[in-house]
Amino acid sequence: MTPRYTVVATDLDGTLLRGDLTVSPRTRAALARAVARGARHLVVTGRPAAGCRDLLAPLGYRGLAVCGQGAQLYDVGADRLLSSATLDRGVVRALVARLAEVAGPLALGVVTAGLAGEFLVTPGFGERVRHGWRLVEDTEGLWTRPVEKVLIRSRTLDDDGLAALARSVCAGLVGVTHSGEGMVELLPDGVDKASGLAAAGHRLGFGAADTVAFGDMPNDIPMLAWAGHGVAMGNAHPELRRHADEIAPGNEEDGVAVVLERLFPRTPAP
Repeated sequence: MTPRYTVVATDLDGTLLRGDLTVSPRTRAALARAVARGARHLVVTGRPAAGCRDLLAPLGYRGLAVCGQGAQLYDVGADRLLSSATLDRGVVRALVARLAEVAGPLALGVVTAGLAGEFLVTPGFGERVRHGWRLVEDTEGLWTRPVEKVLIRSRTLDDDGLAALARSVCAGLVGVTHSGEGMVELLPDGVDKASGLAAAGHRLGFGAADTVAFGDMPNDIPMLAWAGHGVAMGNAHPELRRHADEIAPGNEEDGVAVVLERLFPRTPAP
């Protein structure tokens, strides 16, 4: 029997990856079976391409990846950025200032453009500067290069409240999404995981009806809504769960594998 879906689109953090950033043997086997049955696996992640280089290669992933919440198409095997979108820095700076007037002082981070992109953060963005982050003491240092996305954190609002405020202030000018704890993001208008996945489909020759998609956070809502079948992980944000066609077990319980084993069963012995 021919599988109904020919594309398996997976988010990374909280979905395909376990907490230690590995993929379980069971999930690897389920993906390999899907590929053997004629499906294509596509990573669709909020991580920028620059942040995927050292992560995807050890997983054996060599194909096209949708990165930066849909802003980038990245050929992993060739280590080449095929397309990217950047923010208008003047517009987004003004919007950040307007948000701070309402929410109070914001801690900021930006991801600069391209495969050499960096994650620059202001003091207070996190309890500590993580590996790969670069601290910028003066906020002017955030805006010296083209920027793909801006991350905002508030001391007075939780993530959902800050995201709601950002949507009201930024409507029609930049996109807003919430991708993880402390990760409210401002993106080029019209960019999301659905637009990125559709762009990948245009290049590779597949459509929404061909796609089963997996995610765990509100930034995955457009992708799950676009796909023929949208799966939220058991550990997913409540808002994403409300938009899913199916709830799988969590990422630590091989949720992706559980669904793929059903959609791509072992072929009966002749």
